[in-house]
Amino acid sequence: MNISARIPDFNAHVVEHARKDFPLLDADMTVGETLERIRREGVGERVIYFYVVDELKRLVGVVPTRRLLTAQLETPLRDTMVPRVVAIPAKATILDACEFFVLYKFLAFPVVDEQRRVIGIIDANLFAEEILEAGESEDRDRPPEAIGAEFFEALGFHIEQLRGASSWRSFRFRFPWLLVTVTGGTLSAILAQFFEATLARSLVLAFFLTMVLGLNESVSMQSMSVTIHALRSVRVTRRWLATAFRREVMTALLLAVACGLVVSAIVFMWRNDLAGAFVIGGSIAISLVSACVLGLGVPSLIHRFKLDPKIAAGPVTLALADFVALVIYFTSAWVVLR
Repeated sequence: MNISARIPDFNAHVVEHARKDFPLLDADMTVGETLERIRREGVGERVIYFYVVDELKRLVGVVPTRRLLTAQLETPLRDTMVPRVVAIPAKATILDACEFFVLYKFLAFPVVDEQRRVIGIIDANLFAEEILEAGESEDRDRPPEAIGAEFFEALGFHIEQLRGASSWRSFRFRFPWLLVTVTGGTLSAILAQFFEATLARSLVLAFFLTMVLGLNESVSMQSMSVTIHALRSVRVTRRWLATAFRREVMTALLLAVACGLVVSAIVFMWRNDLAGAFVIGGSIAISLVSACVLGLGVPSLIHRFKLDPKIAAGPVTLALADFVALVIYFTSAWVVLR
């Protein structure tokens, strides 16, 4: 997919490219009055969202076109609009605006001044005209969400190329998340110290500690990769999360049983230690379920808070997966082998 050759200078101020031909709606109007104003004043070249302002012309909400057209005419606009609006500051650059599109995955944003008054609208048409008009091309049969996902992915790749010019910037962005891994490793070491006597009673536990952590990290990374890929084209809702959670738990149970049985058999045949085989295999089975859940939950939560899951999810997921696995492993050993 090609990004439009007409993309403006990324260091230019976004307000220089913002559209001015858009209607602003008063929050005190009803849906019927709103539609009447839109018919009377027009909607400009391209309208994706309608923005709502108060009596001081400050941005207070947004109304998606579909919601406006399907609402009852007597419904107050305040009851129809979404009060939380993501807006781009007038001082932002085009590069900043690109990051807004990739992070929030909206097709347009209002540009506001310091008093949060709307002074323009910037939409994805500025970056990829051919994508937004794909319905009139050979991509007509493709779902809009698939086309939009490709646009955001390509734009995100373009931003990474621009941002990647500075090693110091990459360091500042990535290092704080690696501190999560350092913290998790330190807590895991402290946890292991409390179970020093348990490890001394059964040396086989130490032999398979690396395998336990490796399996957990592998499973959590698999689950996390699948989740991050899905988050490119879906919005995190309770329904989506519940469906994904059920699917991931079923997959986790199958993986857990299979890996637990295989490792238990290895331990028993090698050391002839039934108790050790039960502890190691059982704790692997339980911890793999938790690893799958963390692989789904952590990227979804990070995405929900508008952070980049590609950078943040890995260290956080692995640190939590390792710590939870060690808690299960050592606790199981302490209960069974004491």
